[in-house]
Amino acid sequence: MKVLLAEDDPLTLAGIEVLLDRTNFEVVAAVNTGVAALDALAKHRPDMLILDNGMPERTGLDVLRTLRNRGDNRPVILLTGGINDQLSKEAMQLGVNGIVIKSTAPRDLLTCLESVAQGRRWLDQEVMQRAMDLAMSPDTPRDPLEALSGRERAVASLVQRGLRNKEIAGELGLTEGTVKVHLHKVFEKLGVRSRTELILLAQGRED
Repeated sequence: MKVLLAEDDPLTLAGIEVLLDRTNFEVVAAVNTGVAALDALAKHRPDMLILDNGMPERTGLDVLRTLRNRGDNRPVILLTGGINDQLSKEAMQLGVNGIVIKSTAPRDLLTCLESVAQGRRWLDQEVMQRAMDLAMSPDTPRDPLEALSGRERAVASLVQRGLRNKEIAGELGLTEGTVKVHLHKVFEKLGVRSRTELILLAQGRED
């Protein structure tokens, strides 16, 4: 299987390339930013992506979100030094296929790739346990964004990152008019009146 690898640490990147040498997984492109990963898709046509979640400009989660918003369901494995509960929850909602912690990557990455190649999801044990604990906890706070549709959540997420309507339209492949319609529905459903209030609501979710 052809793999696109995006990792901003040269040593980690080289280590993964060595790990995958002489396996069923061929690294057809190795880049060091999320933007470069998206740019490399058309040229290299990878079967799956390994994305560092701590890259500059665009994190692995950002790239995953963009792919899913485009309707691209190619398998994605997030490689991370550590992942908080909110990020792991969003990654799973977006259909991430694997989450591997960097400290255990020499042991777990190939196992994860093989599982994903067979159509299964593979999550680091710690991430999986935390997700189960959260799901079973009666004290888990309700996410105010759960009332939004997938497209509305995508628009809200990009607003919270500071993008303007024109930039959001380009990111999601929509017209500015369609973005405005989605944004109006977001404001209406969440009971906010401005982009600033939407951003403050998001900060409240992360506290």
